[in-house]
Amino acid sequence: MTRPTSRDVATAAGVSQATVSLVLGDKWRGRVSERTAGLVREAAAALGYRPNLAARNLRLGSTRTALLVVPALTNEFFARVYTGAARVAAAHGFGVVLYPSPDGTGPARDPFASARAALDGVIASSMAADALDALGGDGLPLVMLDSDPTSGAAAAHVNLAMADGMRQVTAHLLAHGHRRFLHLASAVDSWTFDVRAEALSALLGPSAELRTVRAPLTVNGARTAMEAALAAPRDRPTAVICDDDILAAGACKAARRLGLRVPEDLSVTGFDDLALATAVEPELTTVHLPAEQVGERGMSALLAVLDGAPWDAPDLPVRLVVRESSGPAPTTA
Repeated sequence: MTRPTSRDVATAAGVSQATVSLVLGDKWRGRVSERTAGLVREAAAALGYRPNLAARNLRLGSTRTALLVVPALTNEFFARVYTGAARVAAAHGFGVVLYPSPDGTGPARDPFASARAALDGVIASSMAADALDALGGDGLPLVMLDSDPTSGAAAAHVNLAMADGMRQVTAHLLAHGHRRFLHLASAVDSWTFDVRAEALSALLGPSAELRTVRAPLTVNGARTAMEAALAAPRDRPTAVICDDDILAAGACKAARRLGLRVPEDLSVTGFDDLALATAVEPELTTVHLPAEQVGERGMSALLAVLDGAPWDAPDLPVRLVVRESSGPAPTTA
């Protein structure tokens, strides 16, 4: 069978090919009646007609494709970001290509070098500062997610209220009487983790103690770092604030190996609210980050930039989810 053409659709609907193009290109409003648009869509569906996107893209100089760069595919947060971005993209006739960074913090110098002409823009999530120039250096519109808003490389930014998330965590733990804190920080050099560290340091007053330990973003890496940090019983923290739920899971494993109870002897909090947060025992108190909304807003920002429209939106709110891994400071502390 030969592939149906727009001429076939026009004949079946009793309209011109120009009308078919307007309707199937979603540019018919104000130019074609709703009844006529319906006839065209019905004829196209009945014939199994699909527009020749390659030819259309060649004419328009656009492929309607965005590249989403993420630090890793193993982290559920970035899968959710992709889901949100793809949802908005599909509603506007765009596709999203997912590209994981080779080293976990920034992309290769020229990812998809041979396919640059096949992209309309780039969305980059949680990239290290030195990755910005590599992404925005060849003229493609760049939208940065969860990244330094002062960077001049990006056409638009989408961020989360990370400092407020840290405020909610510290307020919760201080209200429970905790005064000795350990910050289990990610060893990844990234703006988003710097913001969390700076906020935590600023929020804890002179009456509280704060020590920082860095660990790789793995459960075993966090466990090893925490076992060393908690080895000496003297001046042990009563609360561990973790940059990520993965780190928090490692902290809980370290506590159990050392005979400490969570939260009776040690409260542990995370960040992200991944599925992992309710898979561990006790379930994690953590800061919920609306990852799908980050992706949705990132794609919306890219669409605005491509249309030449200004983009400005407040940081997405985050919220503390209190579960069983946090509680009152031990009375013997």
